[in-house]
Amino acid sequence: MLTNEEVAQTIINQFGEAVTDFDDPYDLLTCSTSRDQIVPLITYLQGHQTFQFGFLTDITAIHYPDSAGKEFCVVYHLHSLTNNFRLRIKVYLTADDVHIPTMTPLFAGANWMERETFDLFGIIFDGHPDLRRILNMEEMDYFPMRKEYPLEDGTREDKIDALFGR
Repeated sequence: MLTNEEVAQTIINQFGEAVTDFDDPYDLLTCSTSRDQIVPLITYLQGHQTFQFGFLTDITAIHYPDSAGKEFCVVYHLHSLTNNFRLRIKVYLTADDVHIPTMTPLFAGANWMERETFDLFGIIFDGHPDLRRILNMEEMDYFPMRKEYPLEDGTREDKIDALFGR
């Protein structure tokens, strides 16, 4: 049975300081790497004789508008079905450069996940075979999951704040 410590130490031995921020919230091993290292890291984990991370559960993103230099975070969830072990890998991007390599050569299922992440967050997956919107209309000129707009309409007068716990 794999442990978080064993997998983390193997990654550190192979990639050194290119993989950082190891943590295990809710016992889910989590680490961060750069856009330059994400493909080599996942390729290594997928082909590792013991780990066998052969299933890409999800690719998504998070928008942190107040985190200068780390405004976007692309998150990969991998699963080793053989070992029943899960791993989360994060890659932080700046708002000025939201490019990251595609995972479609490694996982065919990454195709739709990357299209969804592009559609909702505007992350550009370089090398993707068909990067276009998947949920929204092509004519949209914004990305709905970015935190670029206020959550409430401040001009509304029909709300009673006391009813909303304010």
